[in-house]
Amino acid sequence: MPGMLISLIDALVNLYVLLIVFYVFTSWIGLDPWHPARRLLASAVEPVLNPLRRYLPPVGGLDFSPLVAILLIELAGQFLRALLMGWF
Repeated sequence: MPGMLISLIDALVNLYVLLIVFYVFTSWIGLDPWHPARRLLASAVEPVLNPLRRYLPPVGGLDFSPLVAILLIELAGQFLRALLMGWF
């Protein structure tokens, strides 16, 4: 049973990280913010990025909140995996 949960956590973490990466790429290539795909990505990713942006303002015009979000999501995934494997 823990193996299935660990696989599910891995899949969800990887999916969300991929959504963040796609969101960043669509902003780099200049995809219209009102494009349906961009709006779908924004609705999935912005709720996580906006709170981070309050504490981590852009530096030199660069927004580091996606990078911080990916790191925090990966850390949370590792922590959940460790809990399920009985390391804590």
